[in-house]
Amino acid sequence: MSITLQKYIVDAGFCSRRKATELIQAGRVFVNGKKAELGQRVNRDDLVEIDGEKLNIREKNIYIKLNKPSGYTCTSKKFSGEKNVFDLVDRDYGKLHIVGRLDKDSRGLVILTSDGDFTYKMTHPSNEHEKEYEVEIMDSNLTADGEFVDMIIHKFMNGVDIGEDGGVVKARNIQEIDKNKFKIILTQGKKRQIRRMFSKLGCVVEDLKRTRIGNVKLDDLKSGMYQEFEL
Repeated sequence: MSITLQKYIVDAGFCSRRKATELIQAGRVFVNGKKAELGQRVNRDDLVEIDGEKLNIREKNIYIKLNKPSGYTCTSKKFSGEKNVFDLVDRDYGKLHIVGRLDKDSRGLVILTSDGDFTYKMTHPSNEHEKEYEVEIMDSNLTADGEFVDMIIHKFMNGVDIGEDGGVVKARNIQEIDKNKFKIILTQGKKRQIRRMFSKLGCVVEDLKRTRIGNVKLDDLKSGMYQEFEL
């Protein structure tokens, strides 16, 4: 049974449906050696290539939650001498997308998946999926002041200007859970957003751990370990 070329590309885990359309329009997709056309239908045994890379449809999509340790990067391209999250999973999984990147110094939940549509839905800003963090800031004379902590909470809820490339950002929720420690929920995903928000308020983040993305929770998964899950 034939399927649309866009669906074939998505089922192969290459990218989202929207990106697949862009690739076809750009002339980067070939079917059985010929340049593909938008709306074209293909069979599962057809040879589909993007930029010379052969695609293979998976029987089912893969969803992995991983507890990223500090010191690992979250990039699709690995650079020499660096530790990358893809070093922690079996290579037999093939091409996977990262949902919820973390900076090198942060740790906690990252999702890896072959599902391009799921990746798009979870990462597009308009969908406002929640991401939950536990954040510890460096001890100082200021953090011992209850009024200063109240100011942090107020600023996070009402907006902090983190600069030209980020603008004014805010948290969906923040609460103090221990001395110098906060639980923070974001729906935005600006680069190093939490660290930059605290920095603007005169605080240094000592530890940042993500515990949830949407309804996927880290639970008791040990650092450096991963586990498959189903939607």
